[in-house]
Amino acid sequence: MSVSAESQRIASRFRGFLPVVVDVETGGFHAATDALLELAAVLIEMTPDGELRTGATLRYHVQPFHGSRIDPASLAVNGIDPHHPLRPAMPEKEALTQLFREVRKAVRDAQCTRAVLVGHNASFDLNFLNAAVARSDIKRNPFHPFSSFDTATLGGVALGQTVLSRAVAASGLEWDPAGAHSAIYDAERTAALFCRICNRFRFMYEEALERSPELAACAVEPPAAED
Repeated sequence: MSVSAESQRIASRFRGFLPVVVDVETGGFHAATDALLELAAVLIEMTPDGELRTGATLRYHVQPFHGSRIDPASLAVNGIDPHHPLRPAMPEKEALTQLFREVRKAVRDAQCTRAVLVGHNASFDLNFLNAAVARSDIKRNPFHPFSSFDTATLGGVALGQTVLSRAVAASGLEWDPAGAHSAIYDAERTAALFCRICNRFRFMYEEALERSPELAACAVEPPAAED
């Protein structure tokens, strides 16, 4: 099968979006009221031959915002002590500013227009991210405000599994129960799962380009350089 060089760009593969895997650990299930405690992101890259792979991992410990709710049951699951004196936590705005700076650079380098959040049950992570953005009054959010890629859906379609640990195992990747419910571990396993499923489905993408070659010509304008 003949595949154009254009189709080997990650900007073309995802219609101008750069997938960025995000996982959050929180003080509960309600984004408007419950604390964001930990935030991790994994950048997704494309090799010269068109395979997806995981890139850099970013991780931030976050201070609970003033007046936030923290459910002890959530802390029992994620093992976080929000007030531990040695916990290197920073305010939400600082964590988001650092994360968004790295994501914007990755978006520019990939010649994409913006990032799209990839998550396992992605709406949960996106809701907490958007709520923190609103509280912090951040104007330059590189993520699409409502679109996302959900590996629970992908896992269900490709592997018959919607639970992250089971989907990871079914895909042939390793899963360490001791590492689960850490934002960095879950983000990295989610990223590996996303890349594996997308790479397995690559033949469908290339067949689509064979049928409609104009789809490969994804004319996207790279975002302007940072001020």
